[in-house]
Amino acid sequence: MDEPVTFGRAAPTICVRDMQAALRFYGGVLGFATVFENGDPLGFAVLKKDAAEVHLTRKADHVASTANVMHLFVDDADALYRRLESAGTRIIKRLADKDYGQRAFVFADPDGNRIDVGARPQPRG
Repeated sequence: MDEPVTFGRAAPTICVRDMQAALRFYGGVLGFATVFENGDPLGFAVLKKDAAEVHLTRKADHVASTANVMHLFVDDADALYRRLESAGTRIIKRLADKDYGQRAFVFADPDGNRIDVGARPQPRG
């Protein structure tokens, strides 16, 4: 049997055409803090919020995929959904309770990158 290997953090690297627009969105709308930047002009950034980490990399000819690039777990999908709607963010799939046990939706960042959001349903009442 192979020796066990412990994995550390994993973070998606998301390609963006306009780094400044991406930083405004991920920072201003989603609340991530930039903890590392590299390049002149800026070509790479690491952002963190709570336990989540995202790496942004500038790619001038980036074209967004129709697949989700990240699954983001949150404690309140409804609150994040309202925040994104009020910011004018493009919603790909509307907020709904899913048969796999999450309250979920999909939105697109300014570059069209799809991000899937999920939370365990909140008790009603």
